Amino acid sequence: MSTHFSRPNLSRRTFLRGAGIALSLPLLDAMRPIFGAAARAAEAPTAAPRRMLAIETNMGLIADNFFPKETGLDWTPSPYLEIIQQHRKDFTLFSGTSHPAVDGGHAAELAFLTAAAHPGAGGFKNSISLDQFAAEQIGSRTRIPSLTILVGSENRHSLSFTRSGVMIPAEKSAAAIYRRMFVQGTPQEVEARVNDLREGRSVLDFVNDSAKRMQRDLGPRDRERLDQYFTSVRDLEGQLVEAEAWEHRPKPKVSMAEPKDITENDLLVQRLQQMFGVLRLALETDSTRLITLFINPFSMVPKIDGVTHETHSITHHGNRPETLQELGLIEAAHFRVLDELLTGLKAAKEDNETLLDRTQVLFGSCMGNANAHDNHNLPVLIAGGGYKHGQHLGFDHKQNYPLPNLFVSMLQRMGLETDKFASSTGTMRGLDVA
Repeated sequence: MSTHFSRPNLSRRTFLRGAGIALSLPLLDAMRPIFGAAARAAEAPTAAPRRMLAIETNMGLIADNFFPKETGLDWTPSPYLEIIQQHRKDFTLFSGTSHPAVDGGHAAELAFLTAAAHPGAGGFKNSISLDQFAAEQIGSRTRIPSLTILVGSENRHSLSFTRSGVMIPAEKSAAAIYRRMFVQGTPQEVEARVNDLREGRSVLDFVNDSAKRMQRDLGPRDRERLDQYFTSVRDLEGQLVEAEAWEHRPKPKVSMAEPKDITENDLLVQRLQQMFGVLRLALETDSTRLITLFINPFSMVPKIDGVTHETHSITHHGNRPETLQELGLIEAAHFRVLDELLTGLKAAKEDNETLLDRTQVLFGSCMGNANAHDNHNLPVLIAGGGYKHGQHLGFDHKQNYPLPNLFVSMLQRMGLETDKFASSTGTMRGLDVA
């Protein structure tokens, strides 16, 4: 009997670290279970798929409307948490957390999922985001390795960044996402797409050969950088092979019709509801397991209860009661839509669990106080994912607890063997698996 699947899986990057050098290696048999089809084959048939949806709104939240006064399990719902009170046992909220060394007011939105230091500084270079860290290892298990989404009127925003710190463009069209997941192309369209992918692999082969010829004339430091490049090229080649295989597989059929995009700049709530509906289908059909959603009310003039609000100006509220009340209406609308999302995920069943049980829903903001452009004491909660929920984990509001610790816990919950992400110091203290 073959012992191919009985031996330990050798991580390619672990091997490189263990060797003490940055050496680009051929794809060994011991490495195959972490890539592509072999990764899916290596999964136990009964393994439960784990998923992640990370949502950020970039304008902060009114602290008194979000944070309860009590910590632990016995807390009185704040105005915003009252809206999602029916899911009290399905989420955990945090206070006194932030990203160490992440500052710069609005610039911190670049680092919400990367925790890269000083995003507002000149020459800032971002690092890999939480979702892409996971996508590098499990993205090939689904048709779409990860989805990067924006609800807002601008085009330049995204929560997702590659390992080299390059922003991944966000998709704004719910209809385009729907077509990508559920509309089967004609045989001619599929073949054209496959040809494009093969062309991309040919280009990579050419560039790779050219780089190898150059390598013998380089110094040690440049050779190390080139070796890292070779690793990136090989990973990308593997992704292209996987993408080609997915092109030939039938797409899932769903009862929901293709949505017609809502583009009006004042219909924030309706656009969120539409996008959440499509994203829930993405998770339910296992079209992807990794989604980021950036909500940018700063670029919109949302209409709440028939009244249009200019979002950015009212975040600089100066603690004026009438302005805080206006801002509270907009922020409360976010929680009403979040409540609908959690309800939908909880209603969907997968084997003997709910889709919410298998999906970690991170919701928060890059600012604790938009009025002061303060990046401390971030309003954050995590729902679903199979944790022991229902509590308010409160940490020091002056010496904040590192939020990247939560990211390590989330990655481990996704089944990834890692004990470090960005500026983490461990896993999230007090957050346990059910």
